[in-house]
Amino acid sequence: FAGTQQKTQRSSMRSARHLHDAVSALLLFLLLSAVVPAARAQQETDDESEFSYVCGAENGPENWGKIKEEWATCGTGLMQSPIDLSDRLASQAPHLGYLNHSYRPAEASMVNRGHDITVMFHGDAGSMWINGTAYHLRQLHWHTPSEHRVNGRRYNMELHMVHLSAENKAAVIGLLYKIGRPNHFLHELESYLERMANTNEKEENVGVVDPWVARGHGEAYYRYMGSLTTPGCDEGVIWTVIKRVATVSSEQLKLLTDAVHDVIIKLFS
Repeated sequence: FAGTQQKTQRSSMRSARHLHDAVSALLLFLLLSAVVPAARAQQETDDESEFSYVCGAENGPENWGKIKEEWATCGTGLMQSPIDLSDRLASQAPHLGYLNHSYRPAEASMVNRGHDITVMFHGDAGSMWINGTAYHLRQLHWHTPSEHRVNGRRYNMELHMVHLSAENKAAVIGLLYKIGRPNHFLHELESYLERMANTNEKEENVGVVDPWVARGHGEAYYRYMGSLTTPGCDEGVIWTVIKRVATVSSEQLKLLTDAVHDVIIKLFS
């Protein structure tokens, strides 16, 4: 996750650049009938030194598409995430039905990737199914503040549960959080986050992690076809953003930013 004010500026900039009239088409969910060619795996870069969230920097968001040939989509893509989700537009979509997913506890480790904290699963942590295709849960990570907006509002935190199909196509469940009661899942991981913050450790074995605790409650959701939100910004990612907004304490949010050694942002309600 990236806990910086520059991150907020970058997210707003990318949303404004790519939304315009394409949002309506995306939120009508015609996306799921689109044919996405089998290409390279949809995968974020793990090397934070190659890019930054500082607007105006040589490797900042507006230049991501120029840094590497394989990142060109960051500058030219037409289905870039994140977006501002709209209840008005979503109401035009047909009923999508029950969110078909099932998780199980699995061995995991926590990794500081420099721009976020990621929980990597090393066993079978379960799957979600979309149009008959299984997408297996591989990792989850946090962003502060949230990357997606809902009806113009940005929240304090967003959790991404990243799934991959056998063809290495990505499907991500996004969960939004506002400041309030402590988050139970983060509470279970606090000792590991504290150790990362105090020792500069890059990876911690956290034992068995239950994804259902991270997933929490809420069945209603938005869905659209978008992209990864870090380079290479690969498109064809199926986004499922849960409508129910969960809570996280301000202390937990600060612990996350401390663990990733990022600049602390000024929280907003």
